[in-house]
Amino acid sequence: MWQAQVRVDLDAIRHNVATLRDYLAPGTRLMTVVKADAYGHGMLPVARAALQAGADWLGVATLDEAITLRDAGITAPVLAWLHSPDRPLHDAIERDIDLSAASIDGLLEITQSARKAKKPAKVHLKIDTGLSRGGAAQKDWPALLERAAKAAGDGDAEIKAVWSHLACADEPGHPSTARQLAAFHDALEAAERHGIRPELRHLANSAATLTLPETHFDLVRVGLSTYGLSPIEGAGPDLRPAMSVHARVALVKEVPVGEGVSYGHTYKTLKDTTLALVPLGYGDGVPRAASSRGPIWLAGKVRRIVGRVCMDQVVVDCGDDEVRPGDEAILIQRGGPTADDWALACDTINYEIVTRMGSARTPRIYVGERT
Repeated sequence: MWQAQVRVDLDAIRHNVATLRDYLAPGTRLMTVVKADAYGHGMLPVARAALQAGADWLGVATLDEAITLRDAGITAPVLAWLHSPDRPLHDAIERDIDLSAASIDGLLEITQSARKAKKPAKVHLKIDTGLSRGGAAQKDWPALLERAAKAAGDGDAEIKAVWSHLACADEPGHPSTARQLAAFHDALEAAERHGIRPELRHLANSAATLTLPETHFDLVRVGLSTYGLSPIEGAGPDLRPAMSVHARVALVKEVPVGEGVSYGHTYKTLKDTTLALVPLGYGDGVPRAASSRGPIWLAGKVRRIVGRVCMDQVVVDCGDDEVRPGDEAILIQRGGPTADDWALACDTINYEIVTRMGSARTPRIYVGERT
């Protein structure tokens, strides 16, 4: 009998990818972002399900993530965009992993590795249009383009794409989005002046994919909405949350009024009551910020964690309701509590809630697997 588990519905992943594809103009491709172990859902099963549903590309942050995809036999186009200096890149190039370059030094490392791999690297040039995170500064963009054009001419690189990332697309009408879109157009025009006409231009994340068709260009990068969650409240199509989190009550006991519960006694019982011990804690991804706030469905209704979240367990006050050891407690499910409910309780975002769920002792169970 299982104690706790994270369940992932791969049919929901397929549904979401197919639904998102309907948002795109004919010819626009879709990249499913599976970084951070597919936002906590499991990179390899999600990647396969997304490709079955029509995803054209997979996106990851790190080289290790990209190589894991290749080692698993996945041959679809993959972009890895975050690699620190002095990483051995030739292995990625040999495995047909596309790489991002945001500086001359970064491009130089890629081209040196391409010569070692004896094949041109597939490069996505990234311009910082206003996020002030990754990407070449606009003042450095012409020099990067000049060096990229030379690398292409020397046969060390194929300039596959020009791309950027939006800062506030999840805030409809935010003025920075229009500024970033204009800056991206300027970057593309500068690339063309340097003789660079990439196959792909990509800017849109999930929020922009759902609300800003003018940002779609040739490819959209869809992360959160793949998993049935929306970056914008009330926006988007019929997306189905793919994750649910379950545990079985380990212990039930009656305690009198005024008893302190969990570390620090930050909660005290308001009356004679029944407490249920649920065997999931921050070691399994339950945020400690959910102390006395996190919602759990148990014994027919949604209740709240009482007292502090511990490493391995939380306590739920069940009042006079009947609850028994072995009863199922649900932290996240499609009908509620949801990842959004947890995000609200913890003053965070739904991305963080699902990404942190699960551990080596809390296995993922997959529904809807196909061979």
